[in-house]
Formats: sequence, structure tokens, C-alpha cells
Amino acid sequence: MATFWRYVKIQLFVLLCGLVGPIFLVAYFALGADPTMKWMFWTGLLITAADVLIALLITGFGARSAAKKQALEATGVLALARVVGIHETNTRINDQPLVKLDLQVSGPGITPFATQDQVVASVSRLPMITNRTLAALVDPVTNDYQIDWERSALVSGMMPATFTIAEDGRSYDLTGQAEPLMEILQVLKTHGIGLNGMIDLHSHPAARQQVQAVVRRAAAQDPPLVPATEPTAAQRLQQLDTLRATGSITDAEYAAKRQEIIADL
Repeated sequence: MATFWRYVKIQLFVLLCGLVGPIFLVAYFALGADPTMKWMFWTGLLITAADVLIALLITGFGARSAAKKQALEATGVLALARVVGIHETNTRINDQPLVKLDLQVSGPGITPFATQDQVVASVSRLPMITNRTLAALVDPVTNDYQIDWERSALVSGMMPATFTIAEDGRSYDLTGQAEPLMEILQVLKTHGIGLNGMIDLHSHPAARQQVQAVVRRAAAQDPPLVPATEPTAAQRLQQLDTLRATGSITDAEYAAKRQEIIADL
């Protein structure tokens, strides 16, 4: 039933985008099926049929993607996917750049592997991509995987990660600390606890104890703050390459900024 309503919504949207097809059909019959206007009937029919086919394809892809995520959620391993390369594809989807990512994936129970993925660098995803730290669900047998953007927002530091432990009388801020956050996410996944903003673990004592242990260990290992340093030329060039690959700057802006960085050497 959920798939049916998803199809209805997509079909209405596609028909709205390709409205000329139904308009041609209505106009043809409104004119009394005039034989001289037969081209309008066939053109309208072809466009409308294409609209229906596109909606079915999109719905099918969405259903397969949802089924894959559900299966990986049930049996997959939560792994860390490090972005080691970002490449432009010169393709845009809904005016958002499609980029190719080089990923290094590692996690408990799987052999680390390298892979490539193409993703839409939307406004919400771009900070996670440039932070170069993502979360993924991986099939430990086949290494089939899917990037989990909801968990990636937490792991990459785009979402605050503050944990309050009543027994300690204090709160711990682990924002942006990928490794302990991945451990905590794995604990929540094991106990079937969803990631929905503020989570109260009082009703899950076993999970609560495990999360507290991870938080305390991470806090004990947290190094003292050091004064921020200026990024090196190599880091600035890498950031510039990322901006270009995601379409955030033009080729002309890229060339000018690159020349400026090189001139500072």
C-alpha cells in the first residue's frame, strides 16, 4: 500500500511536469477527434505513456532502494566510509551536482575495501561529503552497501552529539568524534533503537550501560585543545578541488583561487 501511494504521488508529479501530453489528448477529443489533428492524438498518447513509464521506473527504483536499506538494517554491519576522493561528473540532477566519491570502507566483521559511488551533492549532503566522513550499512558477505545519510549527519559532525550521564552529574560533547559515535550507533542498532533526535535510554538499561561506557572512554581519551593553525597549502588546494568537484565554484573561480594559493608559497 505504501508503494502504491508513493507511485500515485510520483505519477502526479511526472504528469505535472509532462502536462503537454494530457493536454494534447484532451484538446484532440474536445475538437471532436478531427482526423486532421491526428498528430495531436498520437503525440499526446506517446508523451502520456512516457510519463507513466517514468513514474513506474522511479517508483520501482525507490521501492528497491527502500527494500535494500531494510535488509541491510536487519543483517548489515554499520561501517565507516572515509571519502578519499571527490570527482565531478559534469552532471546535475534537479540543479544539484552529481559527484563521484572514492570511499575507503571499514567496520567490525568486514574486511576493509575501497569502492566508488555516485551521489547527489544536495545542500544537506554537501557538508557531510566535504567533511569526508560518512556512515554506511554493509553486507558482510557481499560487501554490498548503502550510504546512511541520517547516521552520516551525526558521524560527520553536522548534528550535535551531547550525552548526559546523570550518575556523573555532567554532559559530554562528542560532536564530530567519528569512532566513538560509530560505536554508539552500533549499540543503538543492535538494540533496535532508532536515531530520532533526543534519545532517552532509561527504558533500555543494557544499551544505556554500553553507551555510557563508550562516552566515558571517549571523554577520557579526548586530547586537550590546541590553538587552531592555518591550513597548509596542500589542504587549501584539496578544499578547492572539493568545491570545484561539487560545483560550488566555477572553473574561472577555481583557476584564480588556485593561482592565489600557489603565489603564497
